[in-house]
Amino acid sequence: MGRFFKQTIHDVNLRGLTVLVRVDYNVPLTATGGIASDLRIRASLPTLCYLLEQRCKIVLMSHLGRPKGVDPAYSLRPVARRLAELLGRPVQFIDSCVGDQLRQAVRHMAAGDVLMLENLRFYDEESRDDMVFARAIARAVRPDYFVQDGFAVVHRAHASTHAITLYVPGLAGDLLVHEYTTLTAAMSRPARPLVAIIGGVKIADKIALIERLIDKADTILIGGAMANTFLAYRGHRMGHSTVELDQEQVLAAIYRRAAEKVGGERVDQFLRLPSDVAVALSPETSGDRYEVSVDGIGDDEMALDIGTETMAQFASVIASAKTVIWNGPLGYSTNPLFARGSARVAEAIVQNRGVTSIIGGGDTAEFVLGWDGHDGKRFSHISTGGGASLELMSGKKLPGVESLLDAHGLK
Repeated sequence: MGRFFKQTIHDVNLRGLTVLVRVDYNVPLTATGGIASDLRIRASLPTLCYLLEQRCKIVLMSHLGRPKGVDPAYSLRPVARRLAELLGRPVQFIDSCVGDQLRQAVRHMAAGDVLMLENLRFYDEESRDDMVFARAIARAVRPDYFVQDGFAVVHRAHASTHAITLYVPGLAGDLLVHEYTTLTAAMSRPARPLVAIIGGVKIADKIALIERLIDKADTILIGGAMANTFLAYRGHRMGHSTVELDQEQVLAAIYRRAAEKVGGERVDQFLRLPSDVAVALSPETSGDRYEVSVDGIGDDEMALDIGTETMAQFASVIASAKTVIWNGPLGYSTNPLFARGSARVAEAIVQNRGVTSIIGGGDTAEFVLGWDGHDGKRFSHISTGGGASLELMSGKKLPGVESLLDAHGLK
């Protein structure tokens, strides 16, 4: 584990105090408004259970989705009901984040009570890191401490992650500490060989991570639509595939950096691209799966997944790994026809009994949890944060962490 440099909920005496906890309950919803996955709710339980043991009054705040103003479809009320089931105790819900109604509700709380606020993003001020809004929350709740446990939002400077700490001293919750120390340790002190698997769509979104992994990893496996851009740069005709334009200078710098590390003759073994792909005229196609070599993509075809030969090659590399970091699906995984590459890689990871496996958040976590029956216990760590895990592993500072109280003797 990496060392954490901020004060945590275990560093101060919280017994009987009022705590304002920023969780991340931005859960995926079903078409009927139900909760498709409660991973993020369950991930917050260690912190909440500890605070309950301390007989705290717990006030929870979160966002859900990207509503444009107040929208009942994005209410956190169903999340409060699910949390109550998981905690085995009532969770009071209030349909505001500020004001006298909230002030009175908190005033009438008893030790061990839990109160959840309505969706923070019903207020435009939240995403603007508005100090007046943050102060209004603090004045209504009057907490003794703010606890940041929403790892998935700490890369954003919002009112509930950053400005709030101007008015309430901030501590880190257990989930935040676990995520931060696990991911930083995987990047700084990995068991080797370290194999990185990078997928998804845009190189631009992951350039900092790729550059850092070139320095840290022993092998990098590249898939997803991102691989199309790499293959096009290496001279392959990609037909109608999704390819990022104007990335030649970025890719030249990536290959130059890799060559400096491993030598020009070993670059293609270090940065491993697909040798074959599954193709179709559209990502929404159904029926039989059709695979070709990367030199055989038709002008009207799209590369939508790694092929069987590539799956075997990637699985062989993963089999000898001691650490695996995976960020981004390897195909158009919302279509089962093109989810096979990601599924084969997931299988290869769990078959390697001695590996430490770190699954980046967002689409990768969603895929792995669906593949693993929404359990995920066969992987060492499935991050709850997409953008936050990406930025942390890229070496960037996270505003929602930096704003917390420094640990004594550490900076």
